[in-house]
Amino acid sequence: MAAQKGISCLIKRGDAASPEVFTNLGGLRATSIRINKETVDVTTKSHTDRYRRLLAGAGVKSISLSGSGLFENDTAVSELVNDILGSTFDNYQIVVPGLGTFEAAFDLSGLEFGGDHNDAVSFSGTLESAGAVTFSAS
Repeated sequence: MAAQKGISCLIKRGDAASPEVFTNLGGLRATSIRINKETVDVTTKSHTDRYRRLLAGAGVKSISLSGSGLFENDTAVSELVNDILGSTFDNYQIVVPGLGTFEAAFDLSGLEFGGDHNDAVSFSGTLESAGAVTFSAS
């Protein structure tokens, strides 16, 4: 994969309509995406070579997202606050330029606001996948 522009790495929130429309999560300046797969260790004392054995096809898969940026749209941030206070899951798309798009329901597990005396109000948040994830290669 050739080098890509970080500005093209996007997190988009669905509107729950049918068909669903995804809109860029406003104000983001930095995003991070982590794809996880837990391992299941099945090593026993009978494995005298002392190398770990893993169970193929087992383990929980998940995606974690984090992002931070500047508070620029009351509506978008209000929706995030409602999500975390209401403990609701919303559909998100994660666009990784040159790779593809991930889509799933996500739980907003953390939301933080900050503001320095002589700077704009900032926010950061963390999303955890809450179900099956689909991937569409670009």
